[in-house]
Amino acid sequence: MKTRVLIMGAAGRDFHNFNVLFRQDSSVEVIAFTATQIPNIADRRYPAELAGPLYPNGIPIHEEKELTSLIQKHNIQQVIFSYSDVSHEYVMHKGCEALAAGADYRLISPTSTMLPSRKPVVSVCAVRTGSGKSQTTRKVAETLKNAGKKVCVVRHPMPYGDLVAERVQRFATLDDLDRYDCTIEEREEYEPHISRGIVVFAGVDYQAILEEAEKEADIVIWDGGNNDTPFFKSDLEIVVADPHRPGHELSYYPGEVNFRRAHVIVINKLDTSSFDNVNIVRANIRKINPKAVVIDCASPIFVEDASVIFNKRVLVIEDGPTLTHGGMKYGAGIMAAIKFAASEIVDPRPYAVGRIAETFRIYPDIGILLPAMGYGAKQLKDLEETINRADCDVVIIATPVDLRRLVKLNKPAVRVTYELQPIGIPTIEDVLKPFLS
Repeated sequence: MKTRVLIMGAAGRDFHNFNVLFRQDSSVEVIAFTATQIPNIADRRYPAELAGPLYPNGIPIHEEKELTSLIQKHNIQQVIFSYSDVSHEYVMHKGCEALAAGADYRLISPTSTMLPSRKPVVSVCAVRTGSGKSQTTRKVAETLKNAGKKVCVVRHPMPYGDLVAERVQRFATLDDLDRYDCTIEEREEYEPHISRGIVVFAGVDYQAILEEAEKEADIVIWDGGNNDTPFFKSDLEIVVADPHRPGHELSYYPGEVNFRRAHVIVINKLDTSSFDNVNIVRANIRKINPKAVVIDCASPIFVEDASVIFNKRVLVIEDGPTLTHGGMKYGAGIMAAIKFAASEIVDPRPYAVGRIAETFRIYPDIGILLPAMGYGAKQLKDLEETINRADCDVVIIATPVDLRRLVKLNKPAVRVTYELQPIGIPTIEDVLKPFLS
């Protein structure tokens, strides 16, 4: 008798767990995936071309709200939780739902799905979405590249389109972003690396992706998504902690796993965090992972033309996932608005249309920030209309990608960026010394 399995996911870790553990396991039958967090994933199928010969019809993907009915309808014996950036309480609520419906509930150890590489691997992960993982990854890549090493960044999956076409993706130029019809979320992660001359790989099948990256790189950098654990076995695990959300390093899954495993912990945002909050994070490091090397860092903001903000009514656009399941109440855009004396931060909710309005309904605690959501052409168009409908003087774009290239704005806009800035010693260069020789 095959074990009947359902995998709970969000179009990323779930597919990887399946590919590594179950795709060739004839003792298991994966009946379905469920999907959440990301729009337009449910009501699709994990295609047969990727699922392998044991699944000639592929595997259906359902909405997570169908979990209980799916367990009962298909006599599911085991539910595997396979997505990230959720509270420990949330994980166990889902576990209780699965157990009450009659299925076992399972979490997969990260070591069970970490693929070994022929090349050295440095991973950059976080305790929460929005901790500053992206600028940390950029700093690591820049340091290694400046030392003469050829690096490739492999990004945590964001396969929101044709999964077969996205099995292995290579991004070396900005034209590649258009060729793969990338979403805003993908562009935010890929574009900063590409603009620095660093090749990015991503997709669905990470064994095949790793093999391609190994052909080009002296050192592979794993760039994590949300607060997920690395897909590759890493020689150095760098984890970013966020003192704006002290204590979350011990209360969110699987961020706490990263926190406990880390060789290096970056305490980011010291320039904007309170002394007490930073000390909470430091105390938790001493308690949970005292062997970790701790690097203090700031993430200073850079504004194209700060004079544009002064005494203006501004609409602030921030990174989407950081505001939605990341739960952040502010970011670099708000900091710029306050620092450069905007007269008012305009609430986007009265002007929101379509799928942007739906995002505010799903995440009512976002508040007066506009999340840069763009998981498809319709959502991108709704974002454009929302911005253009807003009664404001200036738009502050505080996302890693310049939205002005993707949407047509009817009002002035100014871009805010941010980079990692180590404070004191040790530094990123110090922990990377073994890779530079």
